[in-house]
Amino acid sequence: MLFWSYSCEFVFIRGLMVLVCAALYHEPMRYPRFYSVGLFALLVAGAAGLLGQGSQPPLENDQVRVIYATDQPHKATSMHEHKLNRVMIYLTAGRQEITPQGGQKVVMDLKAGEVRWSPASGMHVSEVTSAGPLKIVEVEIKKEGDPSKVVKTALDPLKVDPKDYTLEFENSQVRVIRVKFPPHHAVPLHEHMLNRVVVYITDQNGKMITPDGKVDTAQHKAGEASWGGPTKHQEENVGDKPFEAVVVELKS
Repeated sequence: MLFWSYSCEFVFIRGLMVLVCAALYHEPMRYPRFYSVGLFALLVAGAAGLLGQGSQPPLENDQVRVIYATDQPHKATSMHEHKLNRVMIYLTAGRQEITPQGGQKVVMDLKAGEVRWSPASGMHVSEVTSAGPLKIVEVEIKKEGDPSKVVKTALDPLKVDPKDYTLEFENSQVRVIRVKFPPHHAVPLHEHMLNRVVVYITDQNGKMITPDGKVDTAQHKAGEASWGGPTKHQEENVGDKPFEAVVVELKS
């Protein structure tokens, strides 16, 4: 006599609790657990694969959409277009070829941690031609810049601490700043006037102190992104390793 039953278990995959169920096939004088373990393992592997495609929670609001992309080497994309301007943060080094429809191929040699402005583009194909995958954080800018959104504060981090905060580029939509702190390094009080996306080039183990004495901590992994609003604070890298991030300030 043959019959089926079901077994479900909660498992943790990349820090997320996932309910995985397996159908159990039973037959007298055989070993039903052999079938269930095999199927259970396949289901867990499948769940891990799905989560691995994008374990970082999405970040999207009325100003931006953040995309976490991993382009595999020697696999050309289908023809596609980008309707929004983007800030591109390359987490790994590599070479990428962009071929516009009916146009000339453009070859880009990219360094780990490099930041570029990518205007909205027409139909094209892209391909990573270097050996390894190219990991990118793409910040899509949804709104046009507001001319009134100008950083005027005397506590602008570029003025207060130009050694640790450096300007990558600026245009009508964004101001992009690179932040580098040595281990156990503190920076003086400064002000962020604009909404911003922070993309972490390295792990962060930080402490922030507001003018009223409130202390907040911040921990992020390299490759993650976070959203921040206007604020004033002192900041310290309390970790034993250098900290680096890219801050995309939004003028919309």
